[in-house]
Amino acid sequence: MIALDKDSWDEHIPNSKGWVLVDFWGPRCKPCLELMPAVESLAEKYNDQMTFYSLDTSKAMRLAMAQGVMSLPVIAFYHNGEKKDELSGNFNAQDVENKILELLG
Repeated sequence: MIALDKDSWDEHIPNSKGWVLVDFWGPRCKPCLELMPAVESLAEKYNDQMTFYSLDTSKAMRLAMAQGVMSLPVIAFYHNGEKKDELSGNFNAQDVENKILELLG
């Protein structure tokens, strides 16, 4: 997974090709921290089909809000730089993998 910040966002996401997953998380978000190892495993499993990023929203609050992230956790999916789907609120690692398979299918 590639860690993004407010400075590297524009370099990676808007001009991305293919599918991209962005894990919006925060250091005080317990569900985010619990989900992170599973998302990292999914990144290893699907890295040839989708690019995986993470963004610490505590360091990029305005950027997160501009992406429609108002609460955590959020996993957002972008295709060719455009936000297409997201998981937010109460979801688990299996939900993330199911969404990946649906989008790649």
